[in-house]
Amino acid sequence: METRILPRVAAVLVLLCSTAACAANLPDFTGIVEQNAAAVVHVEAHYNGRSAPMHSRGQMPDDQAQILRRFFGLPMMPSPQERKHTSLGSGFIISSDGYVLTNNHVVDHADSVTVLLHDRRSLKAKVVGTDKLYDIALLKIDADDLPTVTLGDSRTLKAGQWVVAIGSPFGLDHTVTQGIVSAVGRSLGARDQEYTPFIQTDVPINRGNSGGPLFDMDGKVVGINSQIFSNTGGYMGVSFSIPIDVAMDAVKQIKDHGYVKRGMIGVRIEDVTPDKARALGLATASGALIHDVTDGGPGDKAGLQVGDVILAFNGQIVARADDLPPMVASTRPGSKVTLKVLHNGDTRNVDVTLGELPRSEGSVANYGGSNSVSSELGFSVADITAEQRKALDLKKDEGVVVTNVTSRAAREAGLAPGDVVLMVGQSKVASVDDFKAKMKQIGPDQSMVMLLVRNNQGNTVFITIPTHADND
Repeated sequence: METRILPRVAAVLVLLCSTAACAANLPDFTGIVEQNAAAVVHVEAHYNGRSAPMHSRGQMPDDQAQILRRFFGLPMMPSPQERKHTSLGSGFIISSDGYVLTNNHVVDHADSVTVLLHDRRSLKAKVVGTDKLYDIALLKIDADDLPTVTLGDSRTLKAGQWVVAIGSPFGLDHTVTQGIVSAVGRSLGARDQEYTPFIQTDVPINRGNSGGPLFDMDGKVVGINSQIFSNTGGYMGVSFSIPIDVAMDAVKQIKDHGYVKRGMIGVRIEDVTPDKARALGLATASGALIHDVTDGGPGDKAGLQVGDVILAFNGQIVARADDLPPMVASTRPGSKVTLKVLHNGDTRNVDVTLGELPRSEGSVANYGGSNSVSSELGFSVADITAEQRKALDLKKDEGVVVTNVTSRAAREAGLAPGDVVLMVGQSKVASVDDFKAKMKQIGPDQSMVMLLVRNNQGNTVFITIPTHADND
């Protein structure tokens, strides 16, 4: 009898929850979508014969490949015949004059980028600058009076709050999904983006959502959808977004001086296990245990030693070793910070003046100075700004930056925006004027030119390009 009654009770409850009173307690996301959909864009990155970057081919180490997957439309492990392709992602307009924010991994190493607007216009986009460590890319399209999103404050987010994502999963434009904030300040450690304090959600996210906005219930952007936790490549209930405050700080720095500056202590750390906590005399297994100190680094100068445990950074509790890198990285180099440190059983405060973390691959804006020139080799170059020169560790009279690649031959040779040309033939290049002079010295019978190039990976290599390359 009881087994027959229970289904009837459940049916009655379902009917009761379908009433207007029950529905009134559920959130309505239509206003958020109507307010913001026009500012969400579809991003296409085109690869015209150059090899895609390693991470876009799914070639992460085996122990990571089943854990964290960025989700955009690149084919897995393409053959040389498949390298001409288009990857799909999402983005959103942050200013009416055409600045668009997306993920670095959506456009990384692309030969060209196209943005598809809500009104179906398709516009070429310039990659103004990128930051690999935060997975941020700033694009610029040539348009005015564009609809924009409203930026929120990701620092006020709490676990349990409703959030909404709009993006293009599998190329399905302006798809809306919802969920709640599962956790904030989530660090993935050294596995991936160790300096990003992620927003973890259960919002359904799939390939193509990368770079799209995450909205709070006020219709303000609080994050950029970036990764999922998956052993299949599809959504499994755990998604990660970059906090908008972190992203916009990166945008400002890219606009101001071409790359993102991050603080650095100069120590290597690990988790405090329960056994180590007992050995150290700690009541709980918390903090970041120092196992290496860089000679002459900020930590060394402040007196930090191997075996010390960092318990707090400027008043913020360090529960795990993974908590510390985002705190340090988000603090400007040169800042004076206070660490709470366990040293030989005693707790003390240590003041440290942060150094600057060496820049990562792809962390410098792709534009140069005002002086620029196009060459018959199928690419354009510009003088390198002082800030870029510092970031690239270049001497004052060393190299010009590639701003655009227009020929298939130059792309197939491996040249890409952001690369630095150091030599033409066997002659060094110090400026755009120097580059033009070297180009004039190329004889009419010379069919190939050899260039010494420092690429986006920091490698210096010789490449060869036909002297009269046809532009696309």
